[in-house]
Amino acid sequence: MPNPPQAPRRALLVIDVQNEYATGALRIQYPPLADSLRNIDRAMDAAHAAGIPVVVVQQSAPPGAPLFATGSHGWELHEVVASRPRDHWLCKTLPSAFAGTGLGEWLRARAIDAVTVVGYMTHNCDDTTIKHAFDAGLRVEFLMDASGSVPYANRAGSATAEEIHRVFAVVQQSRYAAVTTTDDWIAHLAEGTAPERDSIHASHRRALAAASAPAGGATGHGRH
Repeated sequence: MPNPPQAPRRALLVIDVQNEYATGALRIQYPPLADSLRNIDRAMDAAHAAGIPVVVVQQSAPPGAPLFATGSHGWELHEVVASRPRDHWLCKTLPSAFAGTGLGEWLRARAIDAVTVVGYMTHNCDDTTIKHAFDAGLRVEFLMDASGSVPYANRAGSATAEEIHRVFAVVQQSRYAAVTTTDDWIAHLAEGTAPERDSIHASHRRALAAASAPAGGATGHGRH
């Protein structure tokens, strides 16, 4: 019989869980902040219990900047993260946790081949970090209920926080990351397994099939 697939060697990346997103100028709206913080808390505790390294990432800007000004209350880590053990801390000035931080080298030195992403924001630093990790050949997981978004409006249009969060999660699952919930991820840890990501082709074909189905009909698809 073939050998079962080897469980990934994970690190948990806790992205920018800072006061700016809780009480500052970028308050997370969807999913509700209390829910995502609770799930970030659970993911960190589960990772620590499973021996998975926890990497805490902190966004920084120059003093006086409107967001994440170094030393300000908004820049400080939220208590949920600040109060929990971590294996590595890094400061970044760009969206990706890999950009200019040495994170890639830190992971390689520990033979880590998979990263699980939680934190803020889904469409900005999470998305950029996920795609950077994917391009680097890492397996990526994204906990969609341990992250969140804010609404935007600009000359290109407008979108609610729910729309932004949902659409980015769908796109990530189509190729870049296995998108799952904190409950399912913790279950995978216990079982020594990993959630699966989808493909662009399958995601597109499934959407076409749903669009062409008779009104009131149902199209089934597997759980991912």
